[in-house]
Amino acid sequence: MTGEYDYDVLIVGGGLVGASLACALGGHPLRVGIIEAHPFDADTQPSYDDRSVAIAYGARRIFEGMGLWESLAVDATPIERIHVSDRGHFGVTRLAASDTNFEALGYVIENRVLGKTFAKTIPAHPNLELVCPAHLLAIKIDDTVVRAGIRQGGSRRTLSARLIIGADGGHSQVRKYMGIDATMHDYGQTAIIANITPGIQHRNTAYERFTEYGPLAMLPMSQNRCSLVWTMAGNDSARALELSHKAFIDNLQRCFGYRLGRLEIAGKRHAYPLSLLRAQQHIVPRLTLIGNAAHTLHPVAGQGFNLGLRDVAVLAEILLEAINSGDDPGDIAVLDRYRRWRRRDQAAVMAFTDGIVRVFSNAFPPLVMARNIGLVALDVLAPLKQGLLRRTMGLSGRLPLLGRGMTLHTLQDDR
Repeated sequence: MTGEYDYDVLIVGGGLVGASLACALGGHPLRVGIIEAHPFDADTQPSYDDRSVAIAYGARRIFEGMGLWESLAVDATPIERIHVSDRGHFGVTRLAASDTNFEALGYVIENRVLGKTFAKTIPAHPNLELVCPAHLLAIKIDDTVVRAGIRQGGSRRTLSARLIIGADGGHSQVRKYMGIDATMHDYGQTAIIANITPGIQHRNTAYERFTEYGPLAMLPMSQNRCSLVWTMAGNDSARALELSHKAFIDNLQRCFGYRLGRLEIAGKRHAYPLSLLRAQQHIVPRLTLIGNAAHTLHPVAGQGFNLGLRDVAVLAEILLEAINSGDDPGDIAVLDRYRRWRRRDQAAVMAFTDGIVRVFSNAFPPLVMARNIGLVALDVLAPLKQGLLRRTMGLSGRLPLLGRGMTLHTLQDDR
């Protein structure tokens, strides 16, 4: 590490993905700064609100490698079964942890729990420094250094680093300041999020039901609650938000059915517009984009955060390999190793989630018949089921060390 820079790595964005990367680099010989616009605690950071996130089993392994899973497991609800159905049609698929060698297909964790774990972990590592609340104003990249202009506490200053990482979400300021274009497809849909209390035990079962409004997911949570993610067209979502609790539940009950008994709403409803976004460039010299700043997905199948966490696992390994080899972590050759490793997984998951949305949003009768036959085939054909599970659990392809539940090492660790 050299005194010519304020940091080796600057992470812009302290949300789920940015904070995960900081934790992955904690305790290693890289000085890391995390620029975050909000005070870093689970009560005020928007990423750590009362939403929940479904993490795949592969994400559990990554958190195990970081040393965070023991803390998170206390409040994580395992997903032992997934029930997939097409409302009004015969197609159904049932997936179970018993179909695999793992105790769960994934877990549901409240964002606040993740936020509290990150807020405890980051200050415990001397090589990590929170720069917050602070707002990014500009980025300038030279051959050997990147400079980030920020506003903090009413004053402006410039931070220097060897590498800057954009982890600042779908509306990335890093992407904007660097002039990196992104292709975007607006689904014309909005996800309505709420916590629901079912009338009977959820038995750690997640439900994905395709309705005439859009995909409806019910994810098992602690205290026999469920996290609802209901995708609707824009006009339908606006009307749904205006409904009384009773009218909303009645509508939900009609679409979901009574598999969980009589439903009750257990929290506020929130709405999030949905789009598919892919940055045209994920890397340039001394800069890379990860998570939603690089790729924003439809929430169907719950792949977004898991994809971003795999970005984290690979990038952390690549950066520490560079340090071990005496390479510059901001060099384009180093970043290109990250890009090449991640491109296949990113492309496959984006195509998978987008394909599901398009197929199940189409009412063309032959396609409806075909997709329901596909659901039945998936339910009865073990090889198809195994392939889908490995993909959605984040266990396919070339896995990084963290993705195998292993700890990252640097030369300093071995001395």
